[in-house]
Amino acid sequence: MDHEILLIAGAGLAIMIAASVFARRTGIAAPLLLVALGIAASYLPSTPAIHLEPEIILAGVLPPLLYSSAVQLPVLDVRRNFGLISWLSVVMVIVSALAIGGLVHALFPSISFALATALGAVVSPTDAVAATAIGHRAGLPPRLMTVLEGESLVNDAAALVVLRTAVAAIAATTGFSLGDTILSFVWAVAGAVIIGLLVGLATVLLRQRLDDPVLNTTISFAVPFLAYFPAEEAHASGVLAVVVAGLLTGALGSKRFSARDRQTQATTWTTISFILESAVFVAMGYQLPELVDAAKSETTGKEITGLVLLVVALLVALRFLGLAWPAVASWFGRKERAEQTRAQLSQFEEKLDSMDPADKREENRLAWARRRLARGNADVEFEEREPITAKGLLVLAWAGMRGVVTVAAVQTIPPGTPHAATVVLAAFLVALITLLIFGLTLPAVITKMNFSPEDAQDKRDSVQALLRRVGETAIDALGPLEEQSVDGEPLDPELVSTMKDRVLPRLVAGTRQLRSARPDSHEQMLIVQRRYLDAMRDALVSERSIGAYSSETFRQVEGFLDSLEQRLTSL
Repeated sequence: MDHEILLIAGAGLAIMIAASVFARRTGIAAPLLLVALGIAASYLPSTPAIHLEPEIILAGVLPPLLYSSAVQLPVLDVRRNFGLISWLSVVMVIVSALAIGGLVHALFPSISFALATALGAVVSPTDAVAATAIGHRAGLPPRLMTVLEGESLVNDAAALVVLRTAVAAIAATTGFSLGDTILSFVWAVAGAVIIGLLVGLATVLLRQRLDDPVLNTTISFAVPFLAYFPAEEAHASGVLAVVVAGLLTGALGSKRFSARDRQTQATTWTTISFILESAVFVAMGYQLPELVDAAKSETTGKEITGLVLLVVALLVALRFLGLAWPAVASWFGRKERAEQTRAQLSQFEEKLDSMDPADKREENRLAWARRRLARGNADVEFEEREPITAKGLLVLAWAGMRGVVTVAAVQTIPPGTPHAATVVLAAFLVALITLLIFGLTLPAVITKMNFSPEDAQDKRDSVQALLRRVGETAIDALGPLEEQSVDGEPLDPELVSTMKDRVLPRLVAGTRQLRSARPDSHEQMLIVQRRYLDAMRDALVSERSIGAYSSETFRQVEGFLDSLEQRLTSL
């Protein structure tokens, strides 16, 4: 049996790679190809039956997948889209679960309300894997990509909390308590946030003190599980704790981790994410024929067809209705809200200009207030520069694919529950149909919307402007070169001249070709360059908190500083 497992694993990796290459060349969503290949593999002669415990996927696969996405998602973008992300990932998940539960129970009385709500919970979260892959190729605006990714992260947690409540109701022998359910939900969220923040902060501080990329990456493997299991033991949401830990790690890592550690982590987690996501979709297709056989013993083909079509129709209708409110809200009063916000910010600025700080403490408070003012102005400019239009909301509504979480979560329904096999099969088929319908048509929908791509020259100008800004801020923060010293010794005059005339201008202009100093002043050159590099990182963190530039611009500038850091380290 051992050699069969190795053979299956090897064949699975070959399928993943082939599907990915074919998807990139044809534009077909890779998850669709993986599911189809999984179904085909299940019909091959002598293929063994593989039974994976649902907890293996929920506790072993889902945490690293969520962490991998969360650690790369900019907190700035999440903050700016928090309202829409929260609406889609929390409110609409709960509404969808209850609406599907009520209607399925009403039309199929043999399925209890608790079980029907569990079905609604597992099919309510969207999966951003296929949507973002298509969006990258089709030119979907970055803000819409952020909403899809952020929604996919948070709605998993919301759906699993609702599922846990429904499963508890299935197993309950006493009456249902609405008050206990609400308290349980509140603690699931609050406890997850607390545990996620603690784990994220503790692991970041630990990794900051390690100068070994192997150990650093190894600890990063443990972070999602360090957040997930304690949260689950505390009856909080493990997946939400993982998301919070990932977001915090990504936010703090840009300053506290070395360039080598960040790049190693990014490559490693991208690889892990690719393998795990692909494996789940292949397994989904592989298990489908067996699920069909299991469901035949408790329901008819006609009933399962009606159930699946009903759930798919409800999901599509609820998705479009759910996005109708943000569409109306953004259509009416957007300009008025922007003008009102600008007027408030202008009044705030006048108040700050009239203040005369009496001591250092008041100066710090004034500086903090000015940063908040700058962030407010940047947010208004962002809304005007990258608004979510009706076309964008239509694309979000059409990106309603279900995937990994649906497949994994539905299998946690207790096997002995009446009609459990029917519900599991229905969830699998719903995920498959949504992948098929939306996955095949989404590229055409995005193309039809004719989104205007950002001009390449504008991107380069934005990167250069941010580089100049952080470079000039670093120079101002460190003071004149003539006043700096290394180990108490003043800098070599020739080194000062070289730094002023050639090195610093190139740093600010964004070129990797740094001039070497004479051998006797080489060490001083490296030390001073690292000082400026650290100061530029501090300035970049400050600029990121304000958000006057796009996340992609910040990412490119950070990548440039990382390459400089690695070059200086190798000298």
